[in-house]
Amino acid sequence: MSLRPGGLAVDGLSAVLLVTLAVVLAAVLAFAAAERYGPRFHGLMLLFAAAMAVTVTATDLFMLLMGWEVMGAMSYALIGYAWPDAERVRSADVAFLTTRAADMGLYAAAGFAVAGAHSLRLDALAHADAPWRDLIAAGVVVSALGKSAQLPFSFWLARAMAGPSPVSALLHSATMVAAGAYLLMRVHPLLAATGWADALVSWAGAVTALVLGAVAVAQRDLKQLLAASTCAQIGFMVLGAGAGSVAAGTAQLVAHAAVKSLLFLCAGAWLSALGTRRLDELRGAARRHQVVGAAFGVGAVALAGVPPLSLWATKDAVLAGLPPGLLAVGLAASVLSAAYAAKALFAVFGPAEGEPVRVPALGQVPLVVLAVAAAVLGVLALPGVAGAWRRLLGAPHENGPEIWTLALSGLLAVTTVAAVGYARRLPAPGWAAEWLYLERAADAAVVRPAFAVARALARFDDRVVDGAVRGVARGGRRAAGLTGRRVEIRVDDLTGLVARAARALAALARRPQTGQVHMYYAQAAVVLAVLVVVAVLAG
Repeated sequence: MSLRPGGLAVDGLSAVLLVTLAVVLAAVLAFAAAERYGPRFHGLMLLFAAAMAVTVTATDLFMLLMGWEVMGAMSYALIGYAWPDAERVRSADVAFLTTRAADMGLYAAAGFAVAGAHSLRLDALAHADAPWRDLIAAGVVVSALGKSAQLPFSFWLARAMAGPSPVSALLHSATMVAAGAYLLMRVHPLLAATGWADALVSWAGAVTALVLGAVAVAQRDLKQLLAASTCAQIGFMVLGAGAGSVAAGTAQLVAHAAVKSLLFLCAGAWLSALGTRRLDELRGAARRHQVVGAAFGVGAVALAGVPPLSLWATKDAVLAGLPPGLLAVGLAASVLSAAYAAKALFAVFGPAEGEPVRVPALGQVPLVVLAVAAAVLGVLALPGVAGAWRRLLGAPHENGPEIWTLALSGLLAVTTVAAVGYARRLPAPGWAAEWLYLERAADAAVVRPAFAVARALARFDDRVVDGAVRGVARGGRRAAGLTGRRVEIRVDDLTGLVARAARALAALARRPQTGQVHMYYAQAAVVLAVLVVVAVLAG
């Protein structure tokens, strides 16, 4: 058995994640510096990124949990960064407690790994004995789905929008929300070895991409739309992890990181300048600053999956080789991607009203860099580059996107964008606008019963346990009182009698001690004579 920490290591997958993290972090911190965030903010962001770096380079569950935990703690601090605002702190509470509840799965998986694999190393989990392997996979899947805000945990990401926009840009792109998808791709051999976990993960990702796409379409708040779209786009990565398309899922992760960090930073620029994030109040905002507007336009078109921008190719690489059912759901989710991206695009590119938006030059530089990345990163999934990309990630035999799926998804994206532009209005049912009422369901199914049980246990503790303790104490006092009244006198008399007898015996023992030697000899002779008589009689 080897339970010693395995430490950190860099391979192709972790190297890609580290580079992505470094680029996005630099862009986000540069934008935050232009917005004049203080040292506390930058310190928390650096700790947040460092925890993600530990997570992606960990070789065993021990080190992984260290990064996983610190990342969750820093997300809580950053979402509730404006701590005097009680509502923001409540949102941070909801996000933290939801992800922490799911994180228990990873602790359970570590315990099962000790029992079944006799090792905490990630590469040893697939070789665990039955039934421990299935239990390990179940714990990992629950924890990863919670961290990546997949169904049924998606609602915490809506609450995370209470944090500053630079936090959202990093959280939704290259750190916490991507960590769950990364973990599933890292342990794909474990998922495949169970015979059921890979299919479960594939369908969880596909259904989340579809359903949360509908949620994004229904949003009237730009940051909420982007948050729901993050759940949907991460769903494609989770789908790739379950289907064994690790290289395609990683390409989707990298391209999405550039796109989503770009869109959130643009939203942050408008929020700072205009004080709103409602789509109806942002109409024409993209025309009030050319750089911000152009950057947002590139990001939104890429998010829609319009050729030849990045997510068009990476998303289709994930869909390559899927069975018909999953492929149909994936294509439907692609249509919704185009719909919610077009909704945001046409909202901010409406007729310009008001004064031009001012954005510091330092804040414009990361937007330009991320816009270029969002435009070109799709090349990772195209022939010519895809082969080298797969070899880097250790997946040389993965299938690339087929020409017909590329053409079909591109046509669907362009058609959907055009239809949204023509209609200008999209349905917004209440169930979708309210994130499927997931938070209410969690409150009714988990939170309220937990508090009811806690209150019942508190009453049991107060009335039964504390009552028993108080009863014992009262009984002790009464017994002490009875003993003092009825027994203490008799005990004192007996003690006095023993003491008097001891004094009498001592007085008798002192009489032979005269100090005269001849008396001692006489006494010894008497004792000896008595012993002789006793010996003769006994014989």
